[in-house]
Amino acid sequence: MARVLAALAALAAISTGLAQAQPAYPSRPVKVIVPFAAGGPADIYARAVGEKLQAALGQPFVVENRPGGGAVVGTDAVAKSAPDGYTLLMMSNTHTVNESLLRDKPYQLLRDLVPVAPVNYSDLVMVVHPSVPANTLAEFLSLAKSKPGGLNYASSGPGTPYHMAGELFKAMAGVDIVHVPYKGSSGARTDILGGQVHMMFDAITTMAPNVRAGKLKALGTSGKSRSGVLPEVPTVSEAGVPGYEAVIWLGIMAPAGTPKAIVDRLNAEISRATGTPEMREAWGRQGAAAMSMSPDEFARFMREDIEKWARIVRISGAKPDQ
Repeated sequence: MARVLAALAALAAISTGLAQAQPAYPSRPVKVIVPFAAGGPADIYARAVGEKLQAALGQPFVVENRPGGGAVVGTDAVAKSAPDGYTLLMMSNTHTVNESLLRDKPYQLLRDLVPVAPVNYSDLVMVVHPSVPANTLAEFLSLAKSKPGGLNYASSGPGTPYHMAGELFKAMAGVDIVHVPYKGSSGARTDILGGQVHMMFDAITTMAPNVRAGKLKALGTSGKSRSGVLPEVPTVSEAGVPGYEAVIWLGIMAPAGTPKAIVDRLNAEISRATGTPEMREAWGRQGAAAMSMSPDEFARFMREDIEKWARIVRISGAKPDQ
């Protein structure tokens, strides 16, 4: 018995020593990969959250943009990274759409990555070029129904929240509007401002200045209630498509196998950062609202979102190259 106790004591001492030898996380810079172009919501909010995490955890959180393949290129790089908490992914609901839209991608979202924490969500705004002879959503619907396939809408690419907001709108409103995909949001915005395309769903924060300047007409916002950024604009639901709702939301994921202790710590720090009155007020002015969930709650949320958009992809017939 004495020998057994001595052996157990020795093992305990070794375990304690190994635990003490492990450096506290994070002990070096953390990379946050954004699989979208610089300047968009994912990039902007990744940098905002990264600054807060750096201040709280004492290590740089370096944002790296790796766009391409409808967010697949950067996401796959994270999925194949070491599961040690030093490579993270800033993702959006583009990723939950891609689960049904892009079946041949080299990863599965909830198999190869683990949810860490949501960040925020923003409503979109439906805008049209001033040349479009419609000043209200009802007038636009009447115009679209009188000219099936005669109107078009821009998006930043297949599977993006802007694309799926348009497909959801088409399905719920019963209209035939042609999707014009771009390789990024900047090209889509340039062309709707120039009148090359008729309509677009885009982030309120980006389009509000153009609406106020009279460069575009806002026909509706995409949330359940009116936006504080454009309170004079009705929601799409109240203006003519009852029940319509589409937002862009962002979150952080890590490679599958990342230690739970690291996931939990990141979740706590992200929730703390996004929950400060300062951050909530600043984001509120931009039309964004902070989200807070445990990793398990975030995983459930993502599974439900995957199912929601799978239905829309099926109903709309959306394809990766459309």
